[in-house]
Amino acid sequence: MKELTRRQFIKTSSGALAAATVSPLAAFGKQKVAPSDTVNVALIGCRNMGFGDLQHALKVNGVNCIGLCDVDQNILERRASDVKESAGNSPILYRDYRKLLENKDLDAVIIGTPDHWHCLQTVHSLEAGKHVYVEKPMANTIAEIDVMKKATNYYGKVVQVGQQQRSGEHWKKIANIVQSGDLGKIRTVNLWGNYNYGIGPERTENSPVPDGVDYDMWLGPAANRPFNSSRYHRWWRFFWAYGGGVQTDWGTHLLDIALMAMEVEGPPNSVHSNGGIFSGKNHDIEVADTQTTTYAFNDFNMVWQHVGGLETGPYNRNYGIAFVGNNGTLVVNRGGWEIIPVHDDEDKPLIEPVPNQEGRGSNHDIHVKNYIESIRGNETPNCPVEAGHLAALYAHLGNLSYLSGDTLKWYSNGNLINENKYSSIIKPEYRGPWTFPQI
Repeated sequence: MKELTRRQFIKTSSGALAAATVSPLAAFGKQKVAPSDTVNVALIGCRNMGFGDLQHALKVNGVNCIGLCDVDQNILERRASDVKESAGNSPILYRDYRKLLENKDLDAVIIGTPDHWHCLQTVHSLEAGKHVYVEKPMANTIAEIDVMKKATNYYGKVVQVGQQQRSGEHWKKIANIVQSGDLGKIRTVNLWGNYNYGIGPERTENSPVPDGVDYDMWLGPAANRPFNSSRYHRWWRFFWAYGGGVQTDWGTHLLDIALMAMEVEGPPNSVHSNGGIFSGKNHDIEVADTQTTTYAFNDFNMVWQHVGGLETGPYNRNYGIAFVGNNGTLVVNRGGWEIIPVHDDEDKPLIEPVPNQEGRGSNHDIHVKNYIESIRGNETPNCPVEAGHLAALYAHLGNLSYLSGDTLKWYSNGNLINENKYSSIIKPEYRGPWTFPQI
């Protein structure tokens, strides 16, 4: 995804200002709210997704951006200018998120950093008494999502995970259809995400750290490694220290909906994943560019697949979910959904066909507003930590099976068999001075 430009931000967040004298509230078409309903937010990680989330937050009445934090001074200054021109105030700028969290006027944070930072920044924000919106997946390893869930329950603050499809009406509708039984017995749930970006970046040589970038802070708890642009903006998710590839990127979104619709709350009976770097393009990538993960349950299977470098897929959709039942198949993605019936021996449909029903898109705006209203006590999070944890867990289990080559299974008490064997994958070793959180 391309970085949001300054022009795009201003256009999508408030429109061009009529004049420099127009008040910030008038520019957004806002009405004043009671001081008790004012929410002061700050953004940690300003380049792309996090900044889009901030855009949506600033459209909600009574929300002020009072801080921006990024390791890249160039991005930080550009985003500060965007907020100043669009919202009319100058947020305080930080290079170290820990300093930002010391701000007593700060109510809530949005975390849009790479995955390997999500755990520390979420836990430290909760410790500082702040509410948290954290992008998906919740974090980069199973141990990290576990401690984040524990911290959320301990500190009692609002945590919204950025699985924004849960705020979309057509996603809720398809879950209701699946649960209604109209499709008949669901025998398999197929999920796929085929994207050009999934092939990874082209190989480049190591290079000096760009001017204005605090690369040591960007690495944070990850091991020290020379700077390389193929492991930096956008591409970091294809290296195990920072992300989990398409399996944890798009996989988390689609697994979340499948688990919700199928009313799954715990681990499957088994997980098996295979794949590799099969494109033949010799790109700079550590994770699998081609992967199939099968989750087995008592009476149905769930299968995730991705093929990086392609934009084609089943049902003429490059990504989506197919709930395959005895009466028909429901196919859905952000663009919409349809029902394809099974026909009996007399060629009569067992369920009424439904032609494609248009979807709303990503639903980021509704999801962020739900976060703000949950802070105010008017709503509850559409994607609470439990849902974020479960979807991330399933995605990480796929990668754990892929990396170990094992079929994962569980004891009757819910514990993973041979868990100690996988300890180095489940829990990362943090680089000093950073330490793994303890709750």
